[in-house]
Amino acid sequence: MMMATSLLLGACATSEQADQATGELIGKSDIQIQDGRMTAEALWAFGRIGDYQVSPDGKQIAYTVGYYSVPQNKSNREIFVMNADGSGNQQITHTPKSESNVVWIKGGTKIAFLSSESGSSQVWEMNPDGSGRQQLTHFDKDIEGFAFSPDERHLLFIAQVKTVPSTQDKYPDLDKTTGIIVTDLMYKHWDEWVTTAPHPFVADFDGNQFGEAKDLLEGQPYESPMKPFGGIEQLAWSPASDKVAYTCRAKTGLAYAISTDSDIYEYDLASGSTTNLCKATANSTEMGGYDTNPQYSPDGKYIAWQSMARDGYEADWNRLCVMDRATGEKQFVSKAFASNVDAFLWSPDARQIYFTGVWHGTTQVYSIHLDQHEENDATACRVELLTSDVADYASLALCGDRLIVKRHSMSAADEIYAIETNGEVKQLTFENKHLYDQLEMGRVEERWMTTTDGKQMLTWVIYPPHFDPNKKYPTLLFCEGGPQSPVSQFWSYRWNFQIMAAHDYIIVAPNRRGLPGFGIEWNEAVSGDYGGQCMRDYFTAIDEVAKEPFVDKDRLGCVGASFGGFSVYWLAGHHDKRFKAFIAHDGIFNMEMQYLETEEMWFANWDMGGAYWDRQNATAQRTFANSPHRFVDKWDTPILCIHGEKDYRILANQGMAAFNAAVLRGVPAELLIYPDENHWVLKPQNGVLWQRTFFEWLDKWLK
Repeated sequence: MMMATSLLLGACATSEQADQATGELIGKSDIQIQDGRMTAEALWAFGRIGDYQVSPDGKQIAYTVGYYSVPQNKSNREIFVMNADGSGNQQITHTPKSESNVVWIKGGTKIAFLSSESGSSQVWEMNPDGSGRQQLTHFDKDIEGFAFSPDERHLLFIAQVKTVPSTQDKYPDLDKTTGIIVTDLMYKHWDEWVTTAPHPFVADFDGNQFGEAKDLLEGQPYESPMKPFGGIEQLAWSPASDKVAYTCRAKTGLAYAISTDSDIYEYDLASGSTTNLCKATANSTEMGGYDTNPQYSPDGKYIAWQSMARDGYEADWNRLCVMDRATGEKQFVSKAFASNVDAFLWSPDARQIYFTGVWHGTTQVYSIHLDQHEENDATACRVELLTSDVADYASLALCGDRLIVKRHSMSAADEIYAIETNGEVKQLTFENKHLYDQLEMGRVEERWMTTTDGKQMLTWVIYPPHFDPNKKYPTLLFCEGGPQSPVSQFWSYRWNFQIMAAHDYIIVAPNRRGLPGFGIEWNEAVSGDYGGQCMRDYFTAIDEVAKEPFVDKDRLGCVGASFGGFSVYWLAGHHDKRFKAFIAHDGIFNMEMQYLETEEMWFANWDMGGAYWDRQNATAQRTFANSPHRFVDKWDTPILCIHGEKDYRILANQGMAAFNAAVLRGVPAELLIYPDENHWVLKPQNGVLWQRTFFEWLDKWLK
C-alpha cells in the first residue's frame, strides 16, 4: 500500500507557458452549419457544460466547459465565472490542460481546481479573474477529485493505489512481459485490467502548505469511491470538519463480482477510527444493496444517502435514507416517490431535501418536506414537484433562496439554469446559442399507447425539421439500453435524436417495460424476461406509429446499444419482416457466453436469473432460451454491428459473432470495430466515423 506522502506548496506556472509547451488550444468552435441540419461535426462542436459551484456570498458561479477538436482528436476543459444572474460571463482560463473540479475557497477570494499543467493532475488555485494561478499540491500520483473541509484546514482527495501485484512483481527478471496472471474474478472492469483502486486521502492545510496525506483505507484493497463511475460525490465532510463519510464496497474478487452491497463509512480524524453506518442497530436493520453518495445536513444532526434494498440488484429502487446521527435511527424519506432519487441536496435549515428524479419520461426537481408526512402514511414524507417541464434536470446547488441546476432535453444540450422562488426557471448560460441559431430542431411529441397487456406506455416521437405530413418518411425504432435506463429527455452526443431527425428520419422511442419513472412494478418487469413483454412493447410502439400516413411502413429501421443492441439482435429473429435495416452497438448476441464473459456477475445473476447450467431454474432457462443467437436461422434483414474492443462489460466477440453469423447466413452485414473504445465511443474522430457509418447504412437500405 502507498504510505503517507507529503503535499507541498508548488511554484506558479503561467498559462502562456503551457500553451507554448503543448501547442494549439482547443476552445469554442466557430463552425458554420449548412441548411440548418445537425451533422456529426456540428454535434462535436458543442461546448459541454461540466461541474459548477456557487461562491460563498452567492454572487458568482464558477463552472467548466469541455471543448472537442475533431482534427486534433482530443478535448480540453476551461473554467468560466459569471454573476449569479448570468451576467458578466467570462472565461478565466486559456490552457490546454483541462481544468476541472472548481471549488471556491478562502472566503470566495480564490478558486481551487484540478489541472495537469505540471504533468500530473494536481490541485491549483487562482483569483476569480484567472490571475495568480498557483499549484497547491505535489502528490506523487494524479488527484482525481477533491473537497476542502468546511473550515478549510483539511483536504480530502482521491488517488489510485496499487492493489494487485503485477507479473513483474512476481518475476522481476521478466520486466518486459505483458502476461497477466489471474487468480480471482474482477480482474477486468468496464474498460481496464484492474491493478489499482481509488482511495480517499486527507491532508492538513494551513492555507499555504499541506501536511502529510493519510490514506483512509491504508492497507485495504477496496475501492472508495467505487469504480467505474464514482467520484468525489461518494465522499463528504461533516459540517464540523472532524469526520469524513465515504462509500465503499468492502469486497474483492468473487465476493465483489456477485454483490452490490456497498456501505457508508464514517472516519473520525481525531481517533482514526471508522464506523459502518449501514450495519444493523437497535433502531435499524442492515442495508443490503447499494448505499452511496452521503451528505451531512447543514446542522450536522443528520446524514443522508441513496440506498437500494437488495444485494445483487443494481437497478433496485434508489431511495433516500436519512439517519439521525445521535440515535442511529434511519428513515427512508422518499417513499412517496415511486421512482429513483438521483442528485439531492439539503436545504440550509435541514427541513427539506431537494432532489431530481425521473417520472413519465422527464427528470424534474422535487422537494421532500422532512417535517410533513403523507396523510395516510406517517412514515412517508411529503414530496413536492418544483418543476414541470419537457426536459431533464441534473445537479443541484444553492444560491441564496434559489436553486442552480443543469437542464437539457432532446433538443438542447446542458445549460445552467436558476429555479427562482416563484417557480420560474431562468436560463443563465448560453454556451451553444451560436449553434442553435443555425439549427432547425425537429419537433418532439409525447404519445401514450396501449400495450399488448392493456397497459399505457409513453413513447416519444421525434419528427424531421420541416416535417411535411403529406410526405412519407423512413422511421426508426430506438431501443434503449440499461436495461433500466429511462427514455427521458436526454441529450446524447452519439444517440442523438435530432441528428437522426436531421437526416429525415422519424424516431420512435418507447419507454418499454423495464424503465424507471412509471412505478416499481414497471421498472422491474424486464429482469428475467428479456425476450418477453419488453419486446412486445417495442412492437406496440413501432406498429402504432406505422399506422400514420406519413410513415413509410416499408422503410422501417431498428437501432440500439447495450441492452438496446441485444434488443436489435433479438428482434432480428422475431420481427416478421417489419424492418428493412438493423444497427446493434455493443449488444449481447450469445447470452450463454455473456453470462461467463461479463465481469459484474451480480448483473448477470439478477437479470438473467442465474447460470445457464442450472436446469432447475425456470427463470434462467427461459432467459437463455431467448438468446438472440438461437434465432439466427430467421435472420433475413441487413444488419450493422458496432463494438469496442475495450468493452469488458459486453465483450467485442459478441458483435463479431453476430456479424459472422449474418455473413454465413447470406444476410447483408457490416462490422464497425473500435480497438480503442469501450462501451461508448469517446474519441472525436471515432465519433464522427460512428455517425457517418450509421447513416450510410440506414440510407443504403431505407432510402
